[in-house]
Amino acid sequence: MIEGHGDDLYRYKNIKMNFSSNIYNGTDLSALEAYLSSRLGVVRSYPEPSAASLERMIASESGISPNEVLVTSGAVDAIYLIAQAYRHAGTCRILQPTFREYEDACRVFGYQEREDGALCWLCNPNNPTGSVLTPSEVMSLAACHQLLIVDQSYEDYTMAPLLSPAEAVKCSNIILLHSMTKRYAVPGLRLGYITAPAAIIGRLRGQYRPWAINALSLEAGKWLVGQGKTAIPDLPSYLAETQRLRSMLNGIEGIETQDTQANFFLCAIKTATAGELKEYLAWEHGILIRDASNFTGLTPHHFRIATQSPTENDALVAAIRFFLNKQQ
Repeated sequence: MIEGHGDDLYRYKNIKMNFSSNIYNGTDLSALEAYLSSRLGVVRSYPEPSAASLERMIASESGISPNEVLVTSGAVDAIYLIAQAYRHAGTCRILQPTFREYEDACRVFGYQEREDGALCWLCNPNNPTGSVLTPSEVMSLAACHQLLIVDQSYEDYTMAPLLSPAEAVKCSNIILLHSMTKRYAVPGLRLGYITAPAAIIGRLRGQYRPWAINALSLEAGKWLVGQGKTAIPDLPSYLAETQRLRSMLNGIEGIETQDTQANFFLCAIKTATAGELKEYLAWEHGILIRDASNFTGLTPHHFRIATQSPTENDALVAAIRFFLNKQQ
């Protein structure tokens, strides 16, 4: 299931520039590392069975009640929990192309995909396209389904307006997924959370395993929320650099990019496959991109790019130009 995702650094040697993961990689985590070093003693005891202290902090930050929050071991953990808890609904709709785990989780629990499916899965901002639906569009979609699950893992990577937890909990059939992994650029910690009406959270909590969040992740989560900062210090400048990178790639004959409202976007290469380009960039230039051909609805020519520093972005453009020139 998790095979074929981005950030597969383990497959290559000497990767110097990683465009494959959508997570911002310029964050200074030294303060968090120092804090966790001072808290290593917590591994001697069991953590809280339900991460209640972190849920209270998230609820206070979001302007909702603690019984409208459920902390999970990353957003993927939440996806499988929801699919399990509502498996008797039997049908689902997945707005493609999008994150593969919705499809995989629904397959594991026996759902059939239909346009009028009881559960509807939406990634917003969407991975891999970077497109965003407005809150009114999300509400309209919710009106067409028994339950709408909105994965807002990339909510801190866009300036587009999104549905807030306080707005969502007023709707009886909307679940929001949030990723602390992406908000704070700490993918190794596996932290996420669900916000939804109390009745939905109660149903999910009733099927969730105890001690799902280990003691160090819980300590990290509380420290990060308490700091009140996200991973990206200057989001407007970062998104402006995304548009500069898109413009440079669009200027290369044989490359097309799609519009985006996030820090990542889809590209297509005409004269080769994305896999061929990926292997060339990785082995010849130490640059890693995301082969997007395994997203449902995309082709072998699609790849995804996540914006890095201006210097790294310039290097990527130059390397792609060199690859295409070699083919001529």
